[in-house]
Amino acid sequence: MELGMIGLGKMGANMTERLLRAGHRVVVHDIRPEAMRAAAAGGAVAADSPEALVRVLAPPRVVWLMVPAGGPVDMAIEALLPHLSPGDILVDGGNSNYKDSIARAKMLAEREIHFLDVGVSGGIWGLKVGYCLMVGGPEEAYRRLEPLFASLAAENGYARVGPSGAGHYVKMIHNGIEYGLMQAYAEGFVLMAAKTDFDLDLAGIASLWNHGSVIRSWLLELAAAVLAQDDELSTIADYVPDSGEGRWAVEESIDLGVPVPVISLALQTRFVSQEKGACAERLLAALRRQFGGHPVKRVEPTTATTVESEEST
Repeated sequence: MELGMIGLGKMGANMTERLLRAGHRVVVHDIRPEAMRAAAAGGAVAADSPEALVRVLAPPRVVWLMVPAGGPVDMAIEALLPHLSPGDILVDGGNSNYKDSIARAKMLAEREIHFLDVGVSGGIWGLKVGYCLMVGGPEEAYRRLEPLFASLAAENGYARVGPSGAGHYVKMIHNGIEYGLMQAYAEGFVLMAAKTDFDLDLAGIASLWNHGSVIRSWLLELAAAVLAQDDELSTIADYVPDSGEGRWAVEESIDLGVPVPVISLALQTRFVSQEKGACAERLLAALRRQFGGHPVKRVEPTTATTVESEEST
């Protein structure tokens, strides 16, 4: 098959490479010329604009967006729309809000253009082991693109999960669960690190748990690899970003009246890590000193930098 890929960040570039390896023809566009040159060196066809990308593709076309959620998706659709034709398929593989995806699907359907919202999980490892694809949208469009999904996904790693919006909804819940899992692992390892009497090998324990224990997982494998490099994580600041999907999951729980205390608390813990200068815990310590004369602990400024994962969770 052939398709156009717009957005060549780490995810888009790796997905392009995996598709090329499977024998698909991929026409690419990105605002960064160096990203297009790199993709072209791997066998992709570079297009200097969305219009040029559409011109190169034979109808009915498939255009896959891997751009940040929100405005960038709307801008990409706006640039493409005058050049697309009835029967074309537009795919949003980013972490868009499912409500936006429902609205976009409706708008495009009025122009007889199919829209698929595809939640993509796998991060930078997807190039090697394949991705998990959660697809929302019309059955007909999904079936047409199955060869692409099969090439991108891990074994049994793709499915149509429902109508328009369902793909991004399921990915939102996926990332909410991920918040809770990561928080539980983090707290457990901090607790073990605090038990200095035993001088525990955290990396070794993470590796051990991945052999037969009930909490084994890919996230735990990643924890083992990170701890093996630096078991004190001395070069990483205690700042954890949130990309939005955790917030959306909690908002959804409020709308539906469904309690999600673990996901909610994991999200709130990230907010605590993001506070600068006005941290609530600092105020708590100051108040304890004021009313009870309790001592406060002084901290030295840190020069550590923050890091974000490719999956942006």
